[in-house]
Amino acid sequence: MDKVVPLTAVLPLIQNNQTIALGGLTIYRRPVAFVRALLQHQPRPQNLTLLAFTAGLASDMLVGGGCVRQTRSCYFGLESFGLAPMFTKAVENGRLTIIEESEASIACGLRAAVGQLGFMPSRAWQGTDLFKVRPDVKTVVDPYSGETLTAFPAIQVDVAIIHVLKADQSGNAILGGNPTIDEMLTHVANTVILTAEEVVEKLEGPVDLSGLPVTAVCHVPNGAWPTSCYPAYPLDGEEILRYIDACHNGQFEDYANNAIRHSFDHAQDRSERSGESL
Repeated sequence: MDKVVPLTAVLPLIQNNQTIALGGLTIYRRPVAFVRALLQHQPRPQNLTLLAFTAGLASDMLVGGGCVRQTRSCYFGLESFGLAPMFTKAVENGRLTIIEESEASIACGLRAAVGQLGFMPSRAWQGTDLFKVRPDVKTVVDPYSGETLTAFPAIQVDVAIIHVLKADQSGNAILGGNPTIDEMLTHVANTVILTAEEVVEKLEGPVDLSGLPVTAVCHVPNGAWPTSCYPAYPLDGEEILRYIDACHNGQFEDYANNAIRHSFDHAQDRSERSGESL
């Protein structure tokens, strides 16, 4: 089954009030080009719940674009480049609700959803004050040992967007390292969108993501830039700093409107250096 479609064809799949998940990790292999295109698409989706194991540049752009109502992540920032500017501003202005998460709560919540269970028991959070900020997280007693365990509720995802190094027409994909929770997201989300640096007719050898749960594959070269996509290209620190400066100068919308052009220019420069053509 050929699942390859243009990027513009999948943008309407993001609807108001959905929970969307972004693959990758902090500033590595994030679906940045998808987010740029979504911000260009009108009307922009509203009141999204954003799920990211660790949230970075792409997530910050969604927040800056006014698309996100609440976040679920155990980290939101730009690593060595500092705070995520639009996320920080939204929190300070009270425009964003943060659902407190940890690595364990996200992993257990997704595992519960994969198993079609209401919750997943864990020893995590026991002896902490996290229950005070997450009253929806309950405890259960192990019927065999009598031990009190944390019952992390299942996390439901409407759409997952994952950038991959290579995909075939059926949606099988290679990540190129840094797998994070991307495979789990494909089994949880109702809709799975892959953006790929390269699309081939058929992948040979082992794959990181099965094409069975994938809804659509979009050929988007340079789709993670300015985050990295190993081994295709490293992160572009200068561009990340340019983004931060634009946000601090009140020019986020200008940056968002021009980001696609900058991405194309960067891809063209990189292809010329390697002797390729776009």
